[in-house]
Amino acid sequence: MADGTSHSAERGCGVRLLEKTLQRDGCEIHYWMTPEAKDAWLVFLHGAGADHRTFEGQLPALQDRYGLLLWDARGHGRSRPARGRFGIPLLADDLLAVLEREGIERAVFVGHSMGGCVAQEIVRRDPGKVQALVLIDTFSVTWTPSPALRMALRMAPHVLWLCPWPLLVRWAASYSTVDPDARRYVREAVRTVGQRNFIRFLAATAAFLHPEPDYRIPVPTMLVLGEEERLGYIRNTAPLWSRREPRCILRRIPHAGHFAHQDHPKMFNGLMVSFLEQTLNRA
Repeated sequence: MADGTSHSAERGCGVRLLEKTLQRDGCEIHYWMTPEAKDAWLVFLHGAGADHRTFEGQLPALQDRYGLLLWDARGHGRSRPARGRFGIPLLADDLLAVLEREGIERAVFVGHSMGGCVAQEIVRRDPGKVQALVLIDTFSVTWTPSPALRMALRMAPHVLWLCPWPLLVRWAASYSTVDPDARRYVREAVRTVGQRNFIRFLAATAAFLHPEPDYRIPVPTMLVLGEEERLGYIRNTAPLWSRREPRCILRRIPHAGHFAHQDHPKMFNGLMVSFLEQTLNRA
């Protein structure tokens, strides 16, 4: 088992974290963490095509109170190459291995898009590991999709392959974000992943639907939606999802797209800190 550690300053935010690696199923998983928890651990899970840097705007607001852990999921960022299979259950296995290695028995999971699906898989498998969820511009993996949506999800990867790669990179940035810096970040991160893997990761995320009409998330949850979210399934189902969940609140962020936490970090940070203070103080 490979284990490399080094101190690394997060780009642009001045928060220093310890970088570690874990060899898992043909991939060296890179993750970053503070040396110890304070009130609680926060585990950050990025979306498809992104990496741990997507959350650097959140770290300064949280480092003095919480233990922080971020990763590059297999196939993303520094956790490359990732050969063989890929899917949300495998990412959950990877994450649980990281948490077990670090002795983190319970945490708050902050998941964006694909990362929100991983967080939902963790709480579904073992709710005792989860103090609370913060889910950003993601979808309910237990929702029952319409026949039309099922067909669209099956066709999406084939449609994406018809799009020239430079155009797909530009589309991913402009469709997902409104902030120019966030768009530059998305373009760079997606290029790093590469065309084949980017489409593969999107397809695996979209396919991770297993309808369970009676399932309810058993922990406090804050669902965050950028008001300029352009992915219709997420935009349209978020209000319904939040009403279905008895322990969920929905928070909307104006002038923000799919990367709401990057498009409007100050507002997002304020909402998250307030949610954590109320939730963890009641625990």
